[in-house]
Amino acid sequence: MSDTSIRTYSGEQTSTTEREEEQVDTDVCPECGGDVRHDAEHGETVCADCGLVVEEDGIDRGPEWRAFDSAEKDKKSRVGAPTTNMMHDKGLSTNIGWQNKDAYGNSLSSRQRQKMQRLRTWNERFRTRDSKERNLKQALGEIERMSSALGLPKEVRETASVIYRRALNEDLLPGRSIEGVATAAVYAAARQMQTPRSIDEVAVVSRIDEMEFKRTYRYIVRELSLEVAPADPASYVPRFASELDLSEEVERQARDLLTTAQETGVTSGKSPVGLAAAAIYAASLLTNQKVTQSAVSDVTDVSEVTIRNRYQELLEATA
Repeated sequence: MSDTSIRTYSGEQTSTTEREEEQVDTDVCPECGGDVRHDAEHGETVCADCGLVVEEDGIDRGPEWRAFDSAEKDKKSRVGAPTTNMMHDKGLSTNIGWQNKDAYGNSLSSRQRQKMQRLRTWNERFRTRDSKERNLKQALGEIERMSSALGLPKEVRETASVIYRRALNEDLLPGRSIEGVATAAVYAAARQMQTPRSIDEVAVVSRIDEMEFKRTYRYIVRELSLEVAPADPASYVPRFASELDLSEEVERQARDLLTTAQETGVTSGKSPVGLAAAAIYAASLLTNQKVTQSAVSDVTDVSEVTIRNRYQELLEATA
């Protein structure tokens, strides 16, 4: 009995020693035996002596926000999902799922289903307590719908939500439709974040007519003093080239054509979408990857006449 306990004890002692050695080894460089340090900025574990990257893509377990004093830290400290401007309550309220099932996946009884339905109704009423919140909820839903249809990234959707909130807070909505201001916010945000979409593309996914959209956009930009730079024709090139299944060589040649045209002043006063379409067409011919004007017109929503005219101007600028 005594021998068994000694063997068991010695076995535990050995395993503990091995674990300690393994822990020590993680703090030592496997190449030179130097000290290993964690680089929080790059998420890497690096040897301080030889520079060997021992581990990369480390998990940052800290918060995504910054605080500079204890009061700000207490204010920002929280649990749950991060706040977002893409929801009318910034994601701070409770959502009750639509599935009538419990935590184990079992279906609820008839009485429990009725109770959950009443809870959902009251929860929805509490989430939108006044007309301003109902307005914001509908508008942000429209922004999300149009952004999804246009394939816009998350940062553009966040920016559009902020623009709409500013318009709502400054009482710019009276006399204008919610859909109109939401459409203008999406178009302005896309241009600000250098992922522009043409007016025709935005008008197709919008629920208002094009004239109202343009009028509301000009009004929002003027009243909110938004800094919206003219759209760069080159920013449309990657998307058009991808939809036409053209190579990187065509894309690079199209960018060069547009750069030369801008230096000679040919692009002044011209539609950036039309210039991008003509540059794609010209570049495909120059690189022997021919596409038809009709195909370019279908993808870019620019008429073949405009493509031919801009094509000639681009070739003259490079001559």
